[in-house]
Amino acid sequence: MPDVAASRKFIDLIRQASSKWANWDPPIEIKVGDYGKIDNETGELDTSLDNQGLKINLSDPSCQPQKGGLDDNMIMSSSGVKQGDFSAKPEVSLLNLASASVKAEFQFQEGKRGAVLVMHKPQQEYIPRGKVLTLVHKAIELHDKYLVTSTFKCPGYYIYLSNKSGERIALALTASVPIAAAAGVTAGGTASVDWWTDAQAAFLRKAVDKAGQYRYTPLYTLKHRQNSLLARLFRGEESEETEDDLWPDCATPWQPLDEDGAEDPAWEEVRQVLLTPNVLVHDLSFRTMKNLPPGPQWRAIFRLQEHDT
Repeated sequence: MPDVAASRKFIDLIRQASSKWANWDPPIEIKVGDYGKIDNETGELDTSLDNQGLKINLSDPSCQPQKGGLDDNMIMSSSGVKQGDFSAKPEVSLLNLASASVKAEFQFQEGKRGAVLVMHKPQQEYIPRGKVLTLVHKAIELHDKYLVTSTFKCPGYYIYLSNKSGERIALALTASVPIAAAAGVTAGGTASVDWWTDAQAAFLRKAVDKAGQYRYTPLYTLKHRQNSLLARLFRGEESEETEDDLWPDCATPWQPLDEDGAEDPAWEEVRQVLLTPNVLVHDLSFRTMKNLPPGPQWRAIFRLQEHDT
């Protein structure tokens, strides 16, 4: 599985589990107010195009990003991943386990990709509600872009994408005591914090800042600018326009993915048919229809077909 496909698959799984977007490379900073487009191949946010700032005055203190409280740890896992109790490992000393600030085990489903994201002491930063999103909705620069409305930063993260073998992995964020201190000798050194894991997969990424600096951005919220006319059509003329109407969550630019991160060709055939005028559902091949998952969207299409015939 290429790293590009792994990136998109991991991001897709975390988004399904949380409605938020994962950053496959957390050392690359993503800031509240960044905007750009999602790379269809990698799933990552590309802010390199025309991200020179909005021509709107947001200097008022009430428009500045706000920070939430600190959490101890945040653990996210995709569908089919079961979190269990951490059992003692001979490779990890009891002293380290006693002081571990994070410890968990996960069982993955055989034949299916699973994703786990762990953030140590994350802090959310976000655009305050009530003013900013209404103002920036008028910005021409955001016409076809996605906007970062919140981020989760942390001093330590752990990212894992399973290999479909039905593996079970364990992880812990432990503090290693310096040798001199452990022997009872006064020393100037301090405990070194690092991740321990028994995971052996290629798609494992982890880091911790020894000084506790909030250097990593593993997770963020992404919104897209909704056309005001469309928002009114969906909402109704009598309802008052809200920020959620103007800035709904953005959908993925790719079709549903298979277990290896590739777009399912069956879905692509469906998309092409639905975009073609006067083409009914029975024009889809038998193979495509057989592979479609059950869901209300397909029942709606079938009802349309019945009315047309």
